[in-house]
Amino acid sequence: MPGGTTAISLAIILCGFATTSVDAAIPDPAGLEHAAERLGRTLPIWSGVPFAGILLSIALFPLLAPHFWHRHFQKVAIAWALVFFAPFLVQYGQIATFKLVEVLLIDYVPFLILLWGLYTVSGGILIRATLVATPALNVAMLGVGTVLASFMGTTGASMLLIRPLLRANAWRHHKAHVFVFLIFLVANVGGLLTPLGDPPLFLGFLHGVPFFWTLRLLPQFAVAVLLVLLVFFAVDTWQMRREIAERPSHEAPHKRTAFHLEGTHNFWLLAAILGAVLLSGLWQTGGARWFGIPFEYRNLVRDLLIVVAGLVSIVSTPRRVRHDNGFTWDAMKEVGYLFFGIFVTIIPVLMMLRAGTEGSMAWLASGVSQPWQYFWVTGALSSFLDNAPTYVTFFALALGQLGIRPEEVGAVLSGSVAHPNAARFALYLTGISAGAVFMGANTYIGNAPNFMVLSIAKEHGVKMPSFFGYMAWSVLVLIPTFIVLTCLFY
Repeated sequence: MPGGTTAISLAIILCGFATTSVDAAIPDPAGLEHAAERLGRTLPIWSGVPFAGILLSIALFPLLAPHFWHRHFQKVAIAWALVFFAPFLVQYGQIATFKLVEVLLIDYVPFLILLWGLYTVSGGILIRATLVATPALNVAMLGVGTVLASFMGTTGASMLLIRPLLRANAWRHHKAHVFVFLIFLVANVGGLLTPLGDPPLFLGFLHGVPFFWTLRLLPQFAVAVLLVLLVFFAVDTWQMRREIAERPSHEAPHKRTAFHLEGTHNFWLLAAILGAVLLSGLWQTGGARWFGIPFEYRNLVRDLLIVVAGLVSIVSTPRRVRHDNGFTWDAMKEVGYLFFGIFVTIIPVLMMLRAGTEGSMAWLASGVSQPWQYFWVTGALSSFLDNAPTYVTFFALALGQLGIRPEEVGAVLSGSVAHPNAARFALYLTGISAGAVFMGANTYIGNAPNFMVLSIAKEHGVKMPSFFGYMAWSVLVLIPTFIVLTCLFY
């Protein structure tokens, strides 16, 4: 699997190493699950230091030692994973190996397969257009991509739009803000309206949230998109006028309207990937345990279909199309390695979060009881953690606070079962959903497509802001937007 082979191979090797000891002594996998839950209640807060370390590495190395980072980011990611897991394994043995296998097989490998599939297929779609960027055109492209993101996923929409935006804005020197707003809107905000848009909403669908329930988030979606696009239009207009004034002899070339698509069969493959994801949520199958880790056959079928779609795209798309698209595997490799380190070092953080009021982060869980708190706490954690498990954690916390059983979720939200806390649960869930999806845009690592957009833009010579430079943009643009949403809806 080009672009993902090395990272997935590394995960499989570690799984093999870990499962050797797990399989040798797991007569009762449920006992290990309970032991892991108990451990989550006793882990000290400093066990999250390696996770903080990899986040700081991603933030600081590209700024302070860019050449070192470019050559050695793989080693840095693996080193932080080992800094956490080696002592964790020595101290907790089978529980540690169980958690490693679980996070790699259930979370990391499917995550990377889906990203690889969307990246590969969308990279085979070439939009040949002679349109030259103007503020209005850029707004239109970002707006279309934002809407598409809810139906083809934030990753798919981002990968489809980034290359046309790069070509349209190629004549400009000051264009990094275009791709910052692409991350804001297409890679994050746009995924709010359906479970196909963003992984946390898909997990909600798997936990009983009706498929079309998220459409009730349309008002929040519309307000956020409108506010961010207005800011973008103002910034882009100012930047373009300044640039043309600075170099009047190099103004934008004459605007034309030629438009042509190549590799259009990849749209069918993209639809197949999204269909496979949806199928895994609707199709009920049996399951089994592998080295004590539960899995369902439908998820294996989903991952297999995604891999097949990607391979068909590679074989059937002319190399010329990918070459003209500026397609390389570099972004996929970077995401694969860095998120490997993130997924491994995040293990103790998620264990403490799942312990709720009984763990080291009890101060956080016990302080969340209002809709606006669910919105902001879920969002703040989703800015730095994987937003999917963060969503599930606060989803479970809301159920517990309101006395709603997991099997009642769909009936309560659809109104087919009366529950005294139904309206409050719906409000909590809107906060959890919007927080997890929207605030993934606050940092480069808040959502996987963020990093892919960053990597591809840098590949094409765009001088993207540093980790903290990007956060300055998000603080100035997104935080005021989220405050408005809080006042209007929560």
